[in-house]
Amino acid sequence: MVSEARAEVEALLPHRAPFLFVDRIVERGGGTITTEWDVAPELECFRGHYPGEPVLPGVLISEFCFQSGALLIYGTSEAERALPGVPVLTRIQDARFKRIVRPGATLRAEVRLDDSLANARYLSAKVTSAGETVLRIQFALAVTEAPS
Repeated sequence: MVSEARAEVEALLPHRAPFLFVDRIVERGGGTITTEWDVAPELECFRGHYPGEPVLPGVLISEFCFQSGALLIYGTSEAERALPGVPVLTRIQDARFKRIVRPGATLRAEVRLDDSLANARYLSAKVTSAGETVLRIQFALAVTEAPS
């Protein structure tokens, strides 16, 4: 069963399990969004990524940011929601991983819209867990034509 919070996320993003990492939107407004992801201990990646000492892959933490950024884009205005197509990653810049994330952690992403140009949105994010910084990253998303 999909929670009300997850249903809100699914209404805005094309992603679905097992590749939807945003569980809920905590806060949104003023060109920022805060989201959370409860990292399930049974994620498939934990079986093979450092077996016996499971570590959440940094690429999945980054994807959590990118999905949160897409939610920010679509939640900014009616005009943004009306953009045809889907958000795709076009740039990653200055990713700095600060802490290891283990199964069962809750990640919180704070994403800020820094600039817009045509269909491109430039964003920056900070991910924390239990108040400690996990990742800082800058990235760009563009809304492009949806695949047929």
